[in-house]
Amino acid sequence: MLAPLDRRSFLLGSAAVIGTATFGRTAEEKDPFGGFTVGVQSYTFRKFNLERALKETQGLGLANAEFYRGHIPTDTKPETLKGILKMCAEYGVKPVAFGVENFSKDTDKNRKLFEFAKALGAKFLSADPDLDSFDSLDKLVAEYKIAIAIHPHGPAGGGKMHRWRDAEMIMKTLKNHHELIGTCLDTGHLIRAAQLEIKLDPVEQIKIMGARNFGLHLKDHDNKRKTDVPYGDKTGVLDVLGVLKALKEVKFKGYIAIEYEANENDPAPDVKKCLTYFKDQVTKLG
Repeated sequence: MLAPLDRRSFLLGSAAVIGTATFGRTAEEKDPFGGFTVGVQSYTFRKFNLERALKETQGLGLANAEFYRGHIPTDTKPETLKGILKMCAEYGVKPVAFGVENFSKDTDKNRKLFEFAKALGAKFLSADPDLDSFDSLDKLVAEYKIAIAIHPHGPAGGGKMHRWRDAEMIMKTLKNHHELIGTCLDTGHLIRAAQLEIKLDPVEQIKIMGARNFGLHLKDHDNKRKTDVPYGDKTGVLDVLGVLKALKEVKFKGYIAIEYEANENDPAPDVKKCLTYFKDQVTKLG
């Protein structure tokens, strides 16, 4: 996965330029992302190794990422992880989140994932937790100040929904649990629920979760062809502006990960379309 780091020293200058463009704007310059922390879910680049995924992310002008274990294994040795973080810095990409990971009632096993997230610098763990895991998670989120963001996966096969099916069910489960346990909703999977005749409006789902929205996988999906499509595509249904307004309404402070599962061998052109549309919708927020 890792080539010698000195081969990438030339990237330091370009990374600095990106960092300035992203974080060093003057008061007069307008943030094209409307104040939201926007990045990519590295699963979008699952066909590529980590360095290629970072290069693609850099090329999109994004400075944040939610990584998944295919790019950074959770059992990565500390010294190797330091090298990975250096490489991320060289490409100007900050790890803000990690997942999606399973959590059980085994606190020792869960702690290893929190320790990994801490070393990575991630503040959010997108998660598919077992129902009996919450006593353990209550303690760990309080200790590490790293949020657990439950990720519903929509239709799970056999005519059934994923066990974390919607915001209503999640909120009932979390009623008596730590405020740092919430969701990373996935608009694409919410849209996919219509394949089972279940209508889940991403805008309303965000509003239901309120302050417990910690992350968002922003996707549009064509249920007829069963494929992701760029935002604004005539075959899609996602109301991006409505989603952004809902996030503003609930005072969202988490991250938005653009995730695109179609065209896995060359997703960047479609992701660019998503970013262009996203930025256009930001101008309409007011």
